[in-house]
Amino acid sequence: MSLEGNYYLGKIIKPYGTKGEVLVKLDTDEPEIYEDLESVFLKIKGQPVPFFITNARMHKSHLLRIKFEDIDSIEAAQNLVGRQLYLPLDTLPELTGNNFYYHEITGFEAVDKTAGSIGIIRGVNDMAPQPYFIIHSPEGKEILIPVHNEFIKEVNRKEKKIIFETPEGLIALYTQSKPGECQNETE
Repeated sequence: MSLEGNYYLGKIIKPYGTKGEVLVKLDTDEPEIYEDLESVFLKIKGQPVPFFITNARMHKSHLLRIKFEDIDSIEAAQNLVGRQLYLPLDTLPELTGNNFYYHEITGFEAVDKTAGSIGIIRGVNDMAPQPYFIIHSPEGKEILIPVHNEFIKEVNRKEKKIIFETPEGLIALYTQSKPGECQNETE
């Protein structure tokens, strides 16, 4: 079994108390929706291992305090620190409108209101200070567009496309030849 088909939920950051509870930093804007979890997968040696939850509640508004079944001491909880939590993709709440999950828009066509179709979305880099779409143009060029509500005009799930309205010159920055590049074979 692998982690494919699961999404990253968060990471155990430290034990809480002496009875085996842990504090989890969730990678979500709405951590409270995860208070009713029955189980999660913990990544152990690269593989998902199911852990059943006896209790979960918010702790200081941004952390989730979890008590796992059969984890009954601070020592056992300490052994879980640093472990990543995962859930199956089918447990994600469905998003509508211009809200989307990064994994869901991979393969969507990227269309700019001015430039027209600019390529296919290959993913989102969310490791940078500002997440950005990675788009491959038909000419094989890579186009990067910041993930910003102001630029995203429509997410069309039915047609699998995102309509962008990017700042003037952004698309051209990636698609036009750079100085020193040959424009044609006779140069």
